[in-house]
Amino acid sequence: MNLKMLNLMKAIFFNITFNSCLLLFLMISIQNSSTKNKVNFIFEETIYLPVSFIVGTSFICGSIFGNLLGTNFKNKG
Repeated sequence: MNLKMLNLMKAIFFNITFNSCLLLFLMISIQNSSTKNKVNFIFEETIYLPVSFIVGTSFICGSIFGNLLGTNFKNKG
């Protein structure tokens, strides 16, 4: 493998590892959360989920997609 591909694999591995650790910490920290709410999609609603879980997973998903987009744009040029 060339050096660009190796750096890309390292970045993706670090991104997934870091965000998985954040998700694990989020799961541990919301054990005693009592404030719950539903998420409304276009046709469906979710079950009642803790608000901190909804906000945390949104942040983690944004972090994953933002990092992957940035990684792709860096290595195209």
